[in-house]
Amino acid sequence: MMTAMPDENEIRKKVAEDLGISDLSETEQKELISQFGEVALKAATVAVVGKMSEEQRAEFATLAQAGDSDAVQKFLDKTVPGHEAIASAAVVEEVKNFRAAQTA
Repeated sequence: MMTAMPDENEIRKKVAEDLGISDLSETEQKELISQFGEVALKAATVAVVGKMSEEQRAEFATLAQAGDSDAVQKFLDKTVPGHEAIASAAVVEEVKNFRAAQTA
């Protein structure tokens, strides 16, 4: 049996809840979530790239610029074991920082 994918509104509500911004308007939530997504992606990328040598970083940059996501995935799998966990930890840390900033 196949499970239905949550719609965009459900996902936005969950992310807003996780970020502690549920009390804001939908427009404000979307803007903050978009901004947070950019910050989280950068943090995850920096965390993973930080585990690479200079040569590996150069190769990663070339692959990323080429836009071949399969090649990037294979490279990361080979070069940075556990890169998913590293990226996830960076995003979790960004969520904590975002929530702390909301209450400050």
